[in-house]
Amino acid sequence: MKSKITILLIAFISTVSIAQSKVGTIDSDYIMSLMPEAKIVMARTQAYGAKLDSSFSIKTQNYQAKVDDFKKKEKEMGQLMKKTLINEIASLEQDIKKYQTNGNKLMQLKQNELMRPLYKILNDAINIVSKENGYTQVLTSTGNQFVYIDEKFDITALVMAKLGVKEPELKK
Repeated sequence: MKSKITILLIAFISTVSIAQSKVGTIDSDYIMSLMPEAKIVMARTQAYGAKLDSSFSIKTQNYQAKVDDFKKKEKEMGQLMKKTLINEIASLEQDIKKYQTNGNKLMQLKQNELMRPLYKILNDAINIVSKENGYTQVLTSTGNQFVYIDEKFDITALVMAKLGVKEPELKK
């Protein structure tokens, strides 16, 4: 009997606490794409990528030159020289693959580093709007994670207004 009363009490308390919460939604990716600072971040990321690409291009040109040189002189070489050059070419190929993998990781790290201040600005605006409007929870609507979202609880426009980000006009 005591356990039934405890279960009923817990159910009642959780019902009361759920009734007091106000949940909102936000499309944070949409807001981020409209922020003017995001364009600067993308330009800086692309410039960083171009820098990495130029280094990668030099490495691949060096590799291709070694392969072409090996093909031209292969008939004149002895077995030991062939083996040494094949190992050198294989090492260059592995170095290129490693550089490419590391380059992708470096690009992601650079983009995250540059976007971090924008996420902080967005997060601060979400916190302010949530407190001003009495929201206890704000969920992101990006990625179609919800079956139904009532538009009156979407705070995307409120956060955009707080940040001074304007929605683009639809072209007809």
